[in-house]
Amino acid sequence: MIIEEMTMAEFAEGLSQTRTVLIPFGATEEHGDHLPLSTDTLHAAEVGRKLTEKRAIFIAPAMPYGVCRSTSDHPGTISISTETLKALAIDIVTSLYRQGLRYFVLITGHAGGTHTSALIDAGERLLEQFDDIRIAVLTEYMLASTEGRGIFETEGDSHAGEIETSRILHSHPHLVKGPGKREFPGFPRGILVRNKRNFWPGGVWGDPTLASAEKGARLEAVVVEALDRLVTQLEELEGY
Repeated sequence: MIIEEMTMAEFAEGLSQTRTVLIPFGATEEHGDHLPLSTDTLHAAEVGRKLTEKRAIFIAPAMPYGVCRSTSDHPGTISISTETLKALAIDIVTSLYRQGLRYFVLITGHAGGTHTSALIDAGERLLEQFDDIRIAVLTEYMLASTEGRGIFETEGDSHAGEIETSRILHSHPHLVKGPGKREFPGFPRGILVRNKRNFWPGGVWGDPTLASAEKGARLEAVVVEALDRLVTQLEELEGY
């Protein structure tokens, strides 16, 4: 049940089928010269849509902005603060709670550590605020990189590399502009740098030249399957 496509009558009827909602978080962030700025948002929204084919679940409108620290200097990246992201997550969940929902899956297509930690902080705050809700916070990439082992080839593949390029080749092929270039950033360990493009000029972390739509379809399928299992676990978990 895609919330942005529903009427209020359809939403009310949906509450008789489920009290679970998936909230996709993404980013508007560079993904090399070959992938769209909306890549992370597309990943999270797409698996939500596919999940509705497996089970009754609400899918909230995707949030297209995130905390983008390492890519903040690259053209096209629009970053928000951790405080803003936490406030948005808390407000969205609180509003959906008032509408009758009780099980919340915050899935983020943007896997930045600072961004993800902000969502976890928001989730912990919400657990303290409401004693009858359940919350899961996870990155969509975490599922793709773990469940998809054996599908992709690049060791340490991450941002705009083989995995993400394969996913977009499958779901939105018209948005892919060329094969991309293999790159691994050279950030000094433990040191915060001002000019991040000096250490990561191309904005790719992995090898997009190994990507294919066939790999993307297989990766998407295992992600949706893993997400389906997680939602079942969240709904049935005892001693929460």
